[in-house]
Amino acid sequence: MEYLRQTLGSALLSDIFDLPQSLQDKKVEVIILPAEGDIPQKPNYKVQLGFLSGPPLPDSFFDPLPEEDLQV
Repeated sequence: MEYLRQTLGSALLSDIFDLPQSLQDKKVEVIILPAEGDIPQKPNYKVQLGFLSGPPLPDSFFDPLPEEDLQV
């Protein structure tokens, strides 16, 4: 998304905005972003968390590996 960010004197904005007293006669930072309706929307992807469907795992799957297999 493109944007513009610039620091300038608040006197330049007094004709456009009704600035509060705390922002008058100071340097201010202006950030310009596109309106929300103009921002392209990201496609909604459906994320499915969990396990793949398949045959159940055998009980031996969860047994620790033998020491000789760990050495390899």
